[in-house]
Amino acid sequence: MSDPDPAKLAASRAAIELVRDGMRVGLGTGSTASVMVRELAAKVQAEGLALRCAATSQATADLAESLGLRIESLDQIGWLDLTIDGADEVDPDLNLIKGGGAAHLREKIVAMASDRMVVIADPGKVVEQLGAFHLPVEALAFGFETTRELIRRALEDLGLKGRPILQRLRDGEPVITDEGNYILDLALEAIPDAPALARALSAIPGVVEHGLFLGICHLAIIGRADGSVVELRREDEEGVA
Repeated sequence: MSDPDPAKLAASRAAIELVRDGMRVGLGTGSTASVMVRELAAKVQAEGLALRCAATSQATADLAESLGLRIESLDQIGWLDLTIDGADEVDPDLNLIKGGGAAHLREKIVAMASDRMVVIADPGKVVEQLGAFHLPVEALAFGFETTRELIRRALEDLGLKGRPILQRLRDGEPVITDEGNYILDLALEAIPDAPALARALSAIPGVVEHGLFLGICHLAIIGRADGSVVELRREDEEGVA
């Protein structure tokens, strides 16, 4: 692996300082999360920590196990003390867009099964309003075009008429998630009412999960190129170490 981005490395190192011996830890997916997994594995080896870890994707599980981390299913662990994950966008209220790595279904399940979700990111992920990054929506293959049409109508009802709804492809073939589903990327430009959009998408039968993480993140650690970090905390996180 080439040397990691200094901002991602700084955020990752700050986040793993929250990990204590005996913890149950959720491991996120994506380029920043992969840096964190490598740093966490090094910390575990150096300090002899005993952790139980749940991965948010098969890719993360494979990486973590190759580095000596103990991976178990979420059901085996039962509940997590802490989940550390990346994000594609973070707004001032710590609402997120996730799913650039097509893992947002598992990521949301793991985050919701945690006492605390910590996001690690570089400054480019911090935005005033969500939506410039395409919003991923995981959808069933069955009735896929019907689901796309229902999403189009929902967007129109929310004043987002005409926004592209793009099936995610890789090498000309549909991207298939770990759960065997497709991904639609909504090119919204800006999301004026994220809670309303989240409700509308969740109400569509063919939608398995969307990439809006609202009120889930407790702490965002933003790494900088000089190795420093900035912490953005939810109000109920003030004073939490």
